[in-house]
Amino acid sequence: MSITLLGWFSHDVLTLAGPSLAACQELFDFIVSELQQREDEQYPAVRKLRKALRNQRDQLLAFAGVVDQKLAAIADCFKLPLQAVREVCLLHRKHDTSNAYWVRWNQLYSQLSGMFHGVIEAVGKALEETLRASSMVENLNSRLRNYFFLRRSLGDDYLSLLQFFLNHRCFMRSQVPKCVGKSPKQLLTGEAHPHWLELLGFQRFQKA
Repeated sequence: MSITLLGWFSHDVLTLAGPSLAACQELFDFIVSELQQREDEQYPAVRKLRKALRNQRDQLLAFAGVVDQKLAAIADCFKLPLQAVREVCLLHRKHDTSNAYWVRWNQLYSQLSGMFHGVIEAVGKALEETLRASSMVENLNSRLRNYFFLRRSLGDDYLSLLQFFLNHRCFMRSQVPKCVGKSPKQLLTGEAHPHWLELLGFQRFQKA
């Protein structure tokens, strides 16, 4: 039963093309409550999981609030009821190779008529540009875990050096082309900065 709950959690609560934030919160709390009822000494991991989920609910579901705002903006732009735009959003949960996808696609096309293509394109873009907090946090943790591990042997002063490194290290690759070859500081300030050795106080030798 716990596996079924977690499957439901992943498919219905943490999906981008899902229900509203309020509905996600209600489902989230229900699943956490169900997990709590299944806690026992034989499966201590269930209790740890339940507590972790409870403490991180707002962070994990932050993306749903962002999607709500974007769908509301799309509804306002096309002068449509929010629920109509939400239905187009839910269409993205289905595989476009399935019969169910195209049955629903035709229903929505008939309902929205000439506005359908514009709405589905706008919704798709909104979902593509929205990141779930859970995926961002895990991605960040996986990148930083090895750096922070060095703190044990190098001491707290290492964190200042790490901060400097992360702020000024240029991205070698990125899903956003404009970010490639630029550092976080450059992207935030919009200004180029000197070579990192110069920032550390070293002077660049100039050719005679």
